Amino acid sequence: MRKEYQVVSQSGSEEVRQYLAEHGGALLPVIEVIASGARAIDELIGQLGKVALEAVLQLSADEVAGPPHPGVPGRAVRRHGSQGGVVALGSQKVRVEKPRLRRKGGGAGAEVPLPAYAALQGDARLGRKVRATLLRGVSTRQYEEVVPEVAGRCGVSKSAVSREFQQASAQAFRELSERRFEEVDLRIIYIDGKHFGGHQVICAVGVDTEGTKHVLGLSEGATENAVVVKELLADLVARGVKPGRRRLFVIDGSKALRAGIDAVYGTENPVQRCRQHKRENVLRYLPKELQRQVSAALGAAWKLPEKEGLARLRSQIEWLEHSYPKAAASLTEGLEETFTINHLGLSPALRTCLATTNLIESLHSGVEGRTGRVTRWRNGEMALRWAAAAALETERNFRKIVGHEDLWMLRAALDEDRLLSDEANAVDTARLAA
Repeated sequence: MRKEYQVVSQSGSEEVRQYLAEHGGALLPVIEVIASGARAIDELIGQLGKVALEAVLQLSADEVAGPPHPGVPGRAVRRHGSQGGVVALGSQKVRVEKPRLRRKGGGAGAEVPLPAYAALQGDARLGRKVRATLLRGVSTRQYEEVVPEVAGRCGVSKSAVSREFQQASAQAFRELSERRFEEVDLRIIYIDGKHFGGHQVICAVGVDTEGTKHVLGLSEGATENAVVVKELLADLVARGVKPGRRRLFVIDGSKALRAGIDAVYGTENPVQRCRQHKRENVLRYLPKELQRQVSAALGAAWKLPEKEGLARLRSQIEWLEHSYPKAAASLTEGLEETFTINHLGLSPALRTCLATTNLIESLHSGVEGRTGRVTRWRNGEMALRWAAAAALETERNFRKIVGHEDLWMLRAALDEDRLLSDEANAVDTARLAA
């Protein structure tokens, strides 16, 4: 069905403004909302636009000085023409014409502020709104294009938007870097890196015993850099993710990540290598006609109990060594750690979630969607700020992990292994003493 549209020209704005001012009973509650700051202003500007906003200012003036009518005696506050003003409404600044009010008699201090205008001037959300707008994929150069009808009325320049976002993203990074986790029982930690132009940022995401995800921290540098990895993990320790409690770490297979976990949290923590990364690393050394077969063999083996699955893949390694030694070597490296979740005896649903770093890849995808239009990364500090701001925005949409109902199984397995390890250490100590 064809829709009919009506185009309202700007030439009729005065008539609309006058009509709304004269028949503005429905807008009176809006004045109270603005003055009290109880409701988001963006809904008002989205529905009524600049013209209606000016009508609201007129009604606000009516409440203070009465309607514009010459010769009315007894008014302590009178109208005194109008003047231009700028109102910050979330992600935009809108130029408006507002009534002037003055006390009878004039003189110093005679100017009377307009309540609704004062309330709108006090809106401090511009930085947060600008950040959210940019993170939805809009660069500063396109800012004026996406804010409706801002062209002739917006007081925010490209450079101002950049400054606003720089401040807001820096605040986001500080907020992320100062989070505390003493009261959060984290049992799973995912670590992976993402490239921003020529810079890489390592991200850590934790999962608590209820299945809730938490962005733990960011650090500039590669996952292959042991120093950077240790610094990131040491920072987590300083903010409450203490050693002494066994956790499951899910990583992409980087040796530096593994070494960093051992150095900071100890060797007793189980590590699950990402099976997707392992599969991709092996298949890239194989001809196309063999990739599907080997991929199916890997998937089938990982579904088996630990010992049986390892035996199957070791047979696969022997077969590969004759013609594809690099593929065999890639599969051999860290093979046992691709079966960690099998060893822990977890449910199929929980194993599906913990078998790969897809959880943190999902975060990266959200970050990519919010920073994809950036074409020039000036330095690592800029990459960190944008990554932090985008990660916090993405975190708002996090859901609990798949299989979170079975996390009690992981907790029990981690605690049981710790008890067995403590008993073994006690036996060894007793033997040495004897």
